[in-house]
Amino acid sequence: MKQLARLFCPVILVGAVPAFGQTGPLATETKQSYQRIKRFFIAAAEQMPDEHYGFKATDEVRSFGGHVAHIAAAQIRTCSNYNGAAKQARTGSLTAKADLVAALKASFAECDTAYNSLTDANGTEMVEGRRGARSRFGILNGNVAHGNEVYGSMAVYMRLKGLVPPSTASRAGGARKKAGPG
Repeated sequence: MKQLARLFCPVILVGAVPAFGQTGPLATETKQSYQRIKRFFIAAAEQMPDEHYGFKATDEVRSFGGHVAHIAAAQIRTCSNYNGAAKQARTGSLTAKADLVAALKASFAECDTAYNSLTDANGTEMVEGRRGARSRFGILNGNVAHGNEVYGSMAVYMRLKGLVPPSTASRAGGARKKAGPG
């Protein structure tokens, strides 16, 4: 019996090794949510005309460009920490569309590394950050939640400027370019 166990145990373990690093349903859902908000952010940033990057819905809130700068800085900070090399983005002084879109894309490149490394197997590992230890799932799902919150504000700004936000355009088949009445 022991000889059978010695014979089959390595075979069972070898068969299980490829499954260990696979993404799995939890990591897949997190990655899908990230890819969705990434598409919407980049499309919104590219769609808003340069002359409206300074637009504010009211004096008390960030401008459209301020929202782009904010999410770029937040993502660099969050995802670089997740990746093990904490970085800070200096986006606060940026105002030109081209500079802000470039900063946004750089933040998504940093986050791509983080999300691509996420698996169901490592998702519960704890990572130290500025707010204490959090799980890899918690960090990346929190990043998506923050992104959705900021994108929601940006979508309102787009509507106020007569533009259809990318999230709405994707549901409508992308045919509409301007927000209609009502």
